[in-house]
Amino acid sequence: MEKTKVRKTGKKRIAAIMAAVFLVCAFPLTVYADKISDLEKEINERKEEKEQTESEIKSKKNELEDLNEAADRLKGQLNNLNSELTAVSNNLAELEEKIASKNAEIETTEKELEEAWEKEGVQYEAMKKRIQFMYEKRDYIMMEMLFGSASFAELLNRQDYIEKLSEYDRKQLDAFIAIREEIQTKEAQLMQEKEELDELKVSVEAEQSRFEGLVGQVSGEINSTQQEMSEAEAEMLRYEKELEEQKSDIARLQEELAEERRLSQLAAQSAWRDISEISFAGGDRYLLANLIYCEAGNQPYEGQVAVGAVVMNRVMSSVFPDTVVGVIYQNKQFSPVASGRLALALAENRATDACYRAADAAMTGATTVGNCLFFRTPIEGLTGTRIGGHIFY
Repeated sequence: MEKTKVRKTGKKRIAAIMAAVFLVCAFPLTVYADKISDLEKEINERKEEKEQTESEIKSKKNELEDLNEAADRLKGQLNNLNSELTAVSNNLAELEEKIASKNAEIETTEKELEEAWEKEGVQYEAMKKRIQFMYEKRDYIMMEMLFGSASFAELLNRQDYIEKLSEYDRKQLDAFIAIREEIQTKEAQLMQEKEELDELKVSVEAEQSRFEGLVGQVSGEINSTQQEMSEAEAEMLRYEKELEEQKSDIARLQEELAEERRLSQLAAQSAWRDISEISFAGGDRYLLANLIYCEAGNQPYEGQVAVGAVVMNRVMSSVFPDTVVGVIYQNKQFSPVASGRLALALAENRATDACYRAADAAMTGATTVGNCLFFRTPIEGLTGTRIGGHIFY
């Protein structure tokens, strides 16, 4: 290749250029120590956050246990109150039955009293009429008894009859009065008993109302406690999710730390060849330009040169393959190789003029990122030289 001939004929000039470039752009290997320190610090911070989250979860579990105990206690209290309320309600129902029965008795007694008053009145009117008749007709009656009697004995019998009739009327009236007074006494007693039952009903209703209020209050406390439990459970689930994320972050950071340590050891162990010691194959320029296109075709020219420089730094490093082909096709190093994008680009020669110029610059030893061996899209905690959408380290 024409470019290769130029490099072969001008090794001394190229060596001088390389020396100048590395003096200006060399990337210090101590950056790995800085990144390792940063990662370790971040891991420690994440672990502290994780411990805090675990503490919050433990606290929430204790809170849930306390709330469960409170809920159980309130439910027991509610059961007792419901039992007492049932007893009071049953007592009230019995009182209402007694009051209804007492009202029926009073109604019956009132009817009996009304009948007694009626009978007493009838008896009184009958007696009054007989007395009135005898008073108004006493002369006639006396003459009838005197002249109508066949003998003195019959006269005495008629007189005795009149007296017995008057006595009967008096006894009947007295009996009706006694019955009426007895019914009145019974009515008064029934009314007194009903009044006592009514007062007792008022007392039981007040007790029932009090128990209903207590039941409502305890039910409200149970609902409130259950709401607190739901909120605590939701918060604990959130903490558990946060804990899993923190564990994942710590695992990721530990992996990054392990990788950075590996890269640090790799950089420390690397022995570097001079660009003048590299022999290029005929297709290296074409291959490198198309890789630059796949990795940094949308990046500024400085970033395209940086990608080419990383490839060349690896070729010059003792821990990577010593050819452009070997470096680019090393297993799991450049994603366009694994995805097939590089193969498509090579098939159609998609590399732009800028990509070819960046490849030429890198193959002459130019670098915009010193002796960096890696690049990727930026991630939190990773330090290095950032150009466009890549960070080089």
